[in-house]
Amino acid sequence: MSLASPLARARGLGSAGRGTQDWWQQRVTAIALLPLSLWFIGSLLALDYADPAAVAGWLRSPLSAILMLMFVLVLLHHAQLGVQVVIEDYVEPEWQKVACVILVKFLAVLVGLASALAILKVFFGF
Repeated sequence: MSLASPLARARGLGSAGRGTQDWWQQRVTAIALLPLSLWFIGSLLALDYADPAAVAGWLRSPLSAILMLMFVLVLLHHAQLGVQVVIEDYVEPEWQKVACVILVKFLAVLVGLASALAILKVFFGF
């Protein structure tokens, strides 16, 4: 038996028991995505994307490559956190919940690595 009040026991604990860390990460990634999304949309509108050489030339710029890497990786992390929250809230058997969270994290890492490889490949001109 605990002498702590129900509020004291619940404070800082989310449904997964990790507290507010995921909540803060999702808010921080959302804030980071605002300027990155505006940059990405502005860059796409300024590009002549009918010409693949122009797009490759744009991505060969160090600033564009770094911002594109940041955009893709932050976007994937934000999406993974959002899907994880939905899984934790709505998937009922614990083993399915754990399996789905692991699968989502694995897919986010896989897509992130593939995206980073593609961006770096264009940046270095391979």
